[in-house]
Amino acid sequence: MDICVIGGGLTGLLAALRLSGTHQVTVLEMGDETGGCLSSYHLPNYTIESLYHHCFSGDVHLLSLIRELGLSDKLEWLHGSTGYMVNRQIYSLTTPIQILRYPLLSLSEKIRLGLFVLRSRRVNYGVLDSVTAKGYICDRLGDQIYHSFFEPLLRSKFGDRRDEVSAAWLMSRIAIRSDRGVEGERLGYLKGGYVQLIDALMSRLTDAGCRIVTGHPVVSATAADEGWIVDGVRYDHLISTLPPQETARICNLPLSPLPYQGSACLTMATSADPTDGIYWVNIGDPAPYGAVITHTNFVPFDRYGEHIVYIASYFSGAPPENCEELLLSDFCNRFSISREMIHWHRLRIEPFAGPVYVTGYRSMIPDPNPAPGLFIAGMFSPENYPERSMEGSVAAGEEIARRVMGWSN
Repeated sequence: MDICVIGGGLTGLLAALRLSGTHQVTVLEMGDETGGCLSSYHLPNYTIESLYHHCFSGDVHLLSLIRELGLSDKLEWLHGSTGYMVNRQIYSLTTPIQILRYPLLSLSEKIRLGLFVLRSRRVNYGVLDSVTAKGYICDRLGDQIYHSFFEPLLRSKFGDRRDEVSAAWLMSRIAIRSDRGVEGERLGYLKGGYVQLIDALMSRLTDAGCRIVTGHPVVSATAADEGWIVDGVRYDHLISTLPPQETARICNLPLSPLPYQGSACLTMATSADPTDGIYWVNIGDPAPYGAVITHTNFVPFDRYGEHIVYIASYFSGAPPENCEELLLSDFCNRFSISREMIHWHRLRIEPFAGPVYVTGYRSMIPDPNPAPGLFIAGMFSPENYPERSMEGSVAAGEEIARRVMGWSN
């Protein structure tokens, strides 16, 4: 069987890997390289992801893939510290003592918040899908904790749609980040970067005879002859890993659009550490971005020789005008970093960075086989509910490959 996969991100590459060998597979990727959200910048002395990444101890499918590809010796478990910037002051919230010292919540509020986090792994996400995050937090923890702690995070992540986001998303986010000790979160990283994961996948695919075409944005796909014609070439089956609305546009099908948002991520190298040794600093003050992630406060600085910093911003519709300068100027001013201290910077804009997990999102997840011979999977798949991740993308690729093989048999 000839199978076309649109999109060379993790989901597309995993589906192609499972189908190659027994089928002839072609992957069409619009970018200059594969990897999707896991692609990297290639600097003279090192390679770094264009979007910040780490994995978690519970990522069963991803960790299994790492073992399968012979990369287990590269996987290291590090500690990610966290902080919160309010009134231009960074408060470290990594250890229990630091949390107890946080001045913007009372002792009783901190205790309630701590117990709430401990219970986060036992909630029913299905029930919480219809409940807003705001309502859930306010009902259980009160307005003060919501407005001083959670609301700035939701605002920075989802903007004007923050009041629509479900408690299922928020609680899954809290649960996945609760594997922590006194030194911070326990997070995984591939020594040398996740480029090794993509390179290993590409090597396996090439050996299996998979055809990979980069720089190919698909223009049209049409059902015909018990198969699909994609940009003039016939295939027996088609897998699309694009957002449903993009698949609908290309295939001329009535797929319901999902709520998506875009991201603008500014990556830079600096001669100074802007976040005082903290890996992940959420911004509680009004700002054009929601977090500053200093990669070299997570992965050792000496592997790069300069501080690697990500500025994470999300938007609806189109990104702000002069987005790069807006992010850069605010960052330099807010963190007292001069332009001379920035060695290089690059902006990556993703129009479809991920779904917005509004209430009722679970019922919006589309059928993975919406038309004969057409299969869809990606950030929107059930495996990525109620929060997208590398783990969910790997699982989605595995699952859609099983569906195609079941149809073929």
